[in-house]
Amino acid sequence: MPTEIKICGLSDPEGVDAALEAGADYLGFVFFAASPRNLSPHRAAELAGRVRGRAGIVALTVDADDATLDAIVAALRPDLLQFHGRESPERVAFAQERLGRPVMKAIGLRGRDDLLQIAHYDIDRVLFDAKPSPDATRPGGNGSVFDWSILQYFEPPIPWFLSGGLDADNVGSAILVTGAPGVDVSSGVESAPGKKDPALIQAFVAAVRAVEQPWRAAAGAQTKV
Repeated sequence: MPTEIKICGLSDPEGVDAALEAGADYLGFVFFAASPRNLSPHRAAELAGRVRGRAGIVALTVDADDATLDAIVAALRPDLLQFHGRESPERVAFAQERLGRPVMKAIGLRGRDDLLQIAHYDIDRVLFDAKPSPDATRPGGNGSVFDWSILQYFEPPIPWFLSGGLDADNVGSAILVTGAPGVDVSSGVESAPGKKDPALIQAFVAAVRAVEQPWRAAAGAQTKV
């Protein structure tokens, strides 16, 4: 199976078009005031018009209340809701049932014990990110890499994404170490905070696909035997 690629924190037409042209599977829009990638529901819906039917649309929220979630879902009609804050299992389950959308929970990792959190959530997908420092103003998108060996030999029962400081230079190694079926990037394809760079997006996607080539060749050889 090809590695799924999610480009998150898109905020302008140029970035959206670059992600689509590069072949990203999911495009993420951020709804969190402290982020340089923050959008209004109306602006995100405008951008999503270019995406619908071509890639999955993801709405990233951080400890959002019901009214905020309602406004985002009504305007954006996302394919996936990403909860990237301190949302409890009960909060995520309530939102999932109330809004009728597939959900993904981000879990910050610093040590292997952090993986135990996934057992408490009834979700469709999980995203593993670097656990932010206590003084961080944002729970993600900080360009921080964690110890990928934490995820070696770990097989969640649901599809998952690897995130946290990924870029074109390190994503290949990250996939080889973790076996991640999906990767998520935001700051790693930016020329400035919140500004996506089309060339960096293209390089990131190419780096992911380059890792897949030997695997596909080996799989094809086995099929012929």
